[in-house]
Amino acid sequence: LARLFARPANLLVLDEPTNDLDIDTLDLLEELLTEYPGTILLVSHDRAFLDAVVTQSIAFEGKGHWVEYAGGYSDMLAVRERQRAVQADSSQSPGSGERSKAAKPAGGNGASAPAPRTKLSYKEQRELAELPGRIEALETEQKTLSAQLADPATYGAETSRINQLHSRFADIEEALMHALERWSELESKTSA
Repeated sequence: LARLFARPANLLVLDEPTNDLDIDTLDLLEELLTEYPGTILLVSHDRAFLDAVVTQSIAFEGKGHWVEYAGGYSDMLAVRERQRAVQADSSQSPGSGERSKAAKPAGGNGASAPAPRTKLSYKEQRELAELPGRIEALETEQKTLSAQLADPATYGAETSRINQLHSRFADIEEALMHALERWSELESKTSA
């Protein structure tokens, strides 16, 4: 791995890079991968590692069908759960049986028409365009706060200052999760 990061490249392909790594080395690997300027194709069973590193996931859905999701493993699960809930709601709504029968193509082969693609509103398009910048700003501030909180000199300061740092860190974490969920939601709308 050290040789990989020492050579200039714009593409890395990693298969289970977390195997047999201790915690410190795993943290270093996560940091290096998040700062990597190129593209990384990564296969791993370590879900926490995937959530910490990846920005897009490609998941096998069966029968030769692959689906791309924005975000890590947890984001993919959240999108799948929302899709299942929407499908369950639409199949349980009253009168859905008559509507689905009427909506079937006249060809009689039983194949359903692909779902119409949802368009984002202008406001949603602008929000989607601004989200990566907002996420990056939050992550930068979070790294700065982490460095301050990791510095022993910080704990020589007033308790109120330390509490402010911890409080702001928690606020950033919440805002970051909200922004990532919203990004995933808007991305799934465009690829649905």
